[in-house]
Amino acid sequence: MTEEKAELVEEYKEEYGLNTCLAAIELPKSTWYYQKKEKVVYEEKYKDLKRSVLDVIRVNPGYGYRRILPELHDGGHVVGEFVVRRMLKRWDLELLRTIRKPRLSGPRRYLKQGRKGWNLVSKIEDPQAFQVLYTDFTEIWYDEGKKKAYLMPILDHKTKLVVGWDATERKDTALALGALSMTHSNLEAMGMSLENCFIHHDQDTVYTGYRWLQAVLIRERAKVSFSENGAKGNTYMESFNGHFKGESGSLFFDARNMWELRRVIAEQIEYYNARRRHSALGYLSPWAYIKQEVTLPERTLDLAQISA
Repeated sequence: MTEEKAELVEEYKEEYGLNTCLAAIELPKSTWYYQKKEKVVYEEKYKDLKRSVLDVIRVNPGYGYRRILPELHDGGHVVGEFVVRRMLKRWDLELLRTIRKPRLSGPRRYLKQGRKGWNLVSKIEDPQAFQVLYTDFTEIWYDEGKKKAYLMPILDHKTKLVVGWDATERKDTALALGALSMTHSNLEAMGMSLENCFIHHDQDTVYTGYRWLQAVLIRERAKVSFSENGAKGNTYMESFNGHFKGESGSLFFDARNMWELRRVIAEQIEYYNARRRHSALGYLSPWAYIKQEVTLPERTLDLAQISA
């Protein structure tokens, strides 16, 4: 019962304050801190086991502890039923039979309130070069379709240039920040920055998370724009992902490992930026269009030095 009370306090303390929550459920502050310390120790002790349990659940989302146990034993983890049951309860792991609505971050709660007007780029009639950038995650199957990775490109509206990207086996914040970092470096090489640019995407948990928003809004001083109806509100990005995977899918399919896949993606993005002709650009490539139509700062490096 004490553990459940501590979890309630953890869930609502940011909204109502720690002291108010403790008083409401009559939980002493000393007990609250003890439970927090115990949880940290427990999580540290079983952090490697937790990763293995999560791997089992991702592949077999309907498994309970009885089916998870032999999977762990096959993986070399000698643990008992009690430990696994406690982990499932303590960490609220997402089993279908016990799934619980995830706690929304502050930004997601604000978006869920139903306010409209978050699609800021829809209000810009004729975006200038590198004023509006689009992004999204997309799945890529490789190694003859046996493995899946995630690609996150960042695409400029005006020039159709892929300004940055990253690809990993996990769709997470680290992947998003990797793509943002390459975008920062490439714009810097062209004598520009992300400051006051709009980055438009959907309301994925990564894009509404504090780490992504802190990087975009505070570190880069850019602006975020959210699609209000999923993929329908991010058509430029959906179009790019569809064409890019359609034209390069066989090459991705032949990549045997993540290193080869990243190399192929880099080569195809370099082709897309430097050589592929785009009807929306008068059948010029993005780089050719930039050289012909866009005035860049004088300190711009040779375009060939921009990361692919």
